[in-house]
Amino acid sequence: MEIALPRQDAPADVDPRLLDSPEGPAGTSPGINISPGSDDDGWIVPPPVKFADGSLVQLYKDGEALHAAYDAIKSAKRRICLEVYIFASDDTGRAFAELLAAKAQEGVFVYVIYDSVGCLHSDRRMFEDMRRAGVRLAEFHPIRPWESQYSWRPINRDHRKLLVVDDELGGLGGLNVGREYAGSWVIESKHQDDSELWRDNAIGIRGPAVRQLTRSFARTWKYIASGGPIRRTEFSYELEDGSIGLLASVPTVDSPLRPFLCNLLSDARKTIDMTMAYFAPDDELVSELIRAARRGVHVRLMLPSRSDIKLLIIAAHSFYERLMDAGIEIYERQAVVLHAKTMCIDDRVSLIGSANLDHRSVEFNLEISAIIRNEQFGQQMRTLFENDMRYAKRIDPAAWRRRPMWDRFWQWAVFRARYLL
Repeated sequence: MEIALPRQDAPADVDPRLLDSPEGPAGTSPGINISPGSDDDGWIVPPPVKFADGSLVQLYKDGEALHAAYDAIKSAKRRICLEVYIFASDDTGRAFAELLAAKAQEGVFVYVIYDSVGCLHSDRRMFEDMRRAGVRLAEFHPIRPWESQYSWRPINRDHRKLLVVDDELGGLGGLNVGREYAGSWVIESKHQDDSELWRDNAIGIRGPAVRQLTRSFARTWKYIASGGPIRRTEFSYELEDGSIGLLASVPTVDSPLRPFLCNLLSDARKTIDMTMAYFAPDDELVSELIRAARRGVHVRLMLPSRSDIKLLIIAAHSFYERLMDAGIEIYERQAVVLHAKTMCIDDRVSLIGSANLDHRSVEFNLEISAIIRNEQFGQQMRTLFENDMRYAKRIDPAAWRRRPMWDRFWQWAVFRARYLL
């Protein structure tokens, strides 16, 4: 990934009366980074953060993340490893597919893992074209039973998003390969409304830390190729003491994801800023958030007002009253689909990756998250959260308590069934 991005001009002052507008400041933008510069969303690209081992970490927002991934693939000389849940066959997906095929024909080793359910609606001919060009493809848990080489496991999905190039450049986050994530960053989209784009985040890594991403990818590739227990895809690296940690979790009863998140929340002393696309946590995680707020931690949640899974909006609503009663601030991102999954604790520990705060991420999916222990990066994450606040509406506790009984009923019903979502 390209790490050294140009600094952008700071946005002009914004009239506070416009901050709650569903169209964002001045009513002209949904707050998506649709092109270089800060005019469209007010986001100023931060400098990369350097760690003790020489690794650089760059925070990305929206389409610039896929643009960086595309440029990294274009620069590959030896090997490309791409793991993704959705590899769409739209114009953005085909641009990636054509580039991967071209690199394979140049002699670069290209490995692609894609999820069968995530790519259920993608054109299979696109994958065949890549295969014929020399791209090595692996379909995770084929949904068609007759295509499963080993046991058929349709419930367990590979939800990770991961890229490694030449063991020197890497990245991970919440973005799949598709038009709604890239906008016009990769290929010009002439007939797309900005509100159709999705709000998401990723990081790019350059340096020694990238080797851990390669190790995670290799475990998943070996599991698909040779079968065995799904725990073979689990990988963690320096979760406690390392400045850049990695948690590639697996769908097992004793998955490390839930206890790890609980420990992070229980260690918070000042602030918790969480941005979450799908918010339907179990009782243990909700209790940790509430305990943190009651011991004086300033807890802020950024949740979607729009989603591709409507029931998860209702599921999130079912927690609002309980959370706000504890003093937790809840903001709903307006105008676009919020798909980011990030967390920042006390500006010192940040998480960014593919894992949502829902039962599926913990119990059913392969997920991957980076754990960044660095105050400079934590401050960048806080700035990003507050940029989203400009395009969000804060939920008023008093008004929420006056919501209709019919809404309460549906929230109660979905709450009871949230473990099935």
